[in-house]
Amino acid sequence: MSRIAYFRCSTSDQSIESQRQALGGSFDKEFSDEGVSGAVLAANRPGFAALLGYVREGDTVCIYAIDRLGRDALDIQATIRRLIDKGVTVDVSGLGPIAKGVGELIVAVLAQVAEMERQRIRERCDAGRAAAKAALALTGKTHRGKVSLGRPVAHDRSEVLAWRRDNGASIARTAAQFGVSAATVKRYCVKSE
Repeated sequence: MSRIAYFRCSTSDQSIESQRQALGGSFDKEFSDEGVSGAVLAANRPGFAALLGYVREGDTVCIYAIDRLGRDALDIQATIRRLIDKGVTVDVSGLGPIAKGVGELIVAVLAQVAEMERQRIRERCDAGRAAAKAALALTGKTHRGKVSLGRPVAHDRSEVLAWRRDNGASIARTAAQFGVSAATVKRYCVKSE
């Protein structure tokens, strides 16, 4: 019987360390997926697929939160069912061990709540974008005072391209001249083609 930890974070600029600290304790084995979205089915993630191949009857898989297993309720439930069918206990921090019966019902409810919260977040983001677009059209600035939606304009594109053309400059020299990144100059050049 092994204690196994599974960690997942969605983006490469996030870290699994906070999950590791929150779970505490020592584990016989750890598996992780860093920079892997919860939209990717659990079985299709490299770390979780390795975990599935490793676990045996009597093992306990510890996770920080139910949403570390997946983004939608069906995937989370299917993943937990797969582990339980192998004789594995799933231990969710703050929830406790999940086994057949009542534990599965609790997971179904929590997974559905997590999915509803993601939907509410999506709706709030959509409402914020709509408010920004409306304010931008009306006043020339978003509701937060920005002059554009999305990434701020680094420099006037036509000016950068004209200077590069007139001076026969490389991308690196142009970037240095205007204090922008080479990627910005490249993006400007691609848009002009």
